Amino acid sequence: MKLIFKIAIVLILAGSFIGCVKRDTEFKNFLNGKELVYPGVVNNPHYEPGNLRVELLWNPSPDPSIIKYVVFWNNHADSLTYTSSDHNPADTLHVIVPNLSEYSYSFIVYSYDAQGNKSIPLNINNVKVYGPGYQSGLVNRAYKVAAPYTISANGNVTLNFYKIDTAGETFSFAHNTSTTIKYTNRSGQAVEKLLYRDSSITLTDFKGGSTLEYRSAYVPVKGAIDTFNVNNYTVFPQIFGYAACDKSKFSKVKLPNDMNPYEGDTDIDRLWDGSVGPQGFPNIFHSDGAHQLPQTLTFDMGKIYNSLTQIEETGRNCCHNPDDFEVWGITDITNAATTLQPNDPGWTAEAIAKGWKLLKEVKRTDDGQAALKFNLDNTAVPARYIRIRIKHNSDGEGSYTNLSEITMFYNVLN
Repeated sequence: MKLIFKIAIVLILAGSFIGCVKRDTEFKNFLNGKELVYPGVVNNPHYEPGNLRVELLWNPSPDPSIIKYVVFWNNHADSLTYTSSDHNPADTLHVIVPNLSEYSYSFIVYSYDAQGNKSIPLNINNVKVYGPGYQSGLVNRAYKVAAPYTISANGNVTLNFYKIDTAGETFSFAHNTSTTIKYTNRSGQAVEKLLYRDSSITLTDFKGGSTLEYRSAYVPVKGAIDTFNVNNYTVFPQIFGYAACDKSKFSKVKLPNDMNPYEGDTDIDRLWDGSVGPQGFPNIFHSDGAHQLPQTLTFDMGKIYNSLTQIEETGRNCCHNPDDFEVWGITDITNAATTLQPNDPGWTAEAIAKGWKLLKEVKRTDDGQAALKFNLDNTAVPARYIRIRIKHNSDGEGSYTNLSEITMFYNVLN
């Protein structure tokens, strides 16, 4: 019995060994005689969105056998191969996936070795790609409506925008990165400057009256690889930069045939004494009425202005206020005196021949009392000396002229 039992044990063990060998052989046949090898997977996968593209980033696997990575998307319908020999886990690999749609994607990344073995899949999900739809919703930064710009005495223009709400940007639709300012400088050249996240920008060479427009740029999230511009520029409120000429430099000039004052206290220096509103006698210029209108008066502004833009005229608080008068300018009165009376039909031709330029003919439709501004026609004419030729009074009186104040304006941005 003992012999039979020992023989049985030996047969059982032999059968077990033969069975194991057979199953191992069958498994190898299933793998075509190859071992199953999985190269290392990448680490810290993440992404940075762009404009119809995305950048995938990861730390490479330390597995030295890896020679490339293959990225799949659209259910493996599309793929991209990235070759790399970098196996330093401290480095970051950057892989741009182009030609995408504006959509949320899922990407699968495999590592491959030289024998074609691939790693287990690694998913990068919910990858947002931006495009025209996102861009169409962007708007330019808002300027301060109450004070869109300020102008300094030396002609510098500061554009004022509302402050960027940095506290709420984490939840905002976009992050403003910059705003392009386009304008024409005083030499007539097109200029572009960038306003970043500040609330204002100062232009030292802006040409008054020219068009200024701007366009803002955004990224959808911080770290995005592409910047999106607003589709269209916004036109900034027009900037003229008009300033009053310095009346402290004004002085009387008496050319032949100019009007004389009614009395000493009513001479033309009353016209720049800083009074506001219609004045009464004797705080006015009051002519002596020696000649029938038209008649002239002349004054020196103390310096040449290259771009006079406006005149503001205020009449007396009662009567003899001009409602039709001409404004003439010249830079130098040497040999500029006219010999004809201002009411002579040939006076205009003589004035032009002497170098005077007609800046404006002002025609009022009221009683001539209120302070009214009028835009000059020839704003490109340099002038230092102003001659006013009064042609008609609102009350029909044809000899006397009364005025309270004259203010000349110029463009500080020219």
